[in-house]
Amino acid sequence: MYSTAHNVASNWHAPASEVGRRSAERPPLTVHTVGKEIKRLRKLRELTLEQLASDSGVSAGLLSQVERGQGNPSFNTLVQVAHALGIPVARLVAGEQMSSPVVRREERRRLSLGDGKLVLAEMLTPRLDSALEAIRIVTEPGYSSKDTPFVHDGEEFGIVLEGTHAVNVGGTHYVLRAGDSISYSSTIPHWYENPGDVTSVSLWVVTPPSF
Repeated sequence: MYSTAHNVASNWHAPASEVGRRSAERPPLTVHTVGKEIKRLRKLRELTLEQLASDSGVSAGLLSQVERGQGNPSFNTLVQVAHALGIPVARLVAGEQMSSPVVRREERRRLSLGDGKLVLAEMLTPRLDSALEAIRIVTEPGYSSKDTPFVHDGEEFGIVLEGTHAVNVGGTHYVLRAGDSISYSSTIPHWYENPGDVTSVSLWVVTPPSF
């Protein structure tokens, strides 16, 4: 289990294409930073911990830990909390809106979390008020969101760049390898996993922004 302030990305074994550029990247947000933003948004909406717990399906105890920077939430947990707050997950990591239409590699806003299996998400689009968003997702072998399927408005498109990435849409399981792509309505329950034995890298476009 990682400590509260631990940068989970430091334990990520990067694929060859990643080596040599990480030192110049914007560092991923820590759980402490994300927890402070969740607390700020909860209070802004005048919600108690118990109310947010009920809306998100995440226990009040875990929410309290996350807000105090003492938890180690999974990526799926953050999705549940963000959607209960009525915001895309990216809102928790975005910081200031970017004025330029260009996102330089070292400027990507990054979220790195793990509960034994790492998820690294990088925002490739500069704003959250656009009609779509693009996200680069990196997962370690064994990652799965099966226990918390996603359902939200919009559509998604994904293409696998490296490794293997499986997508389950409405009970139908699709295993994608490098070069394979998929698109579907986000209103259908869907979940993801990395069933392979190497790190998976994929690119996702979602409209409207909901990640």
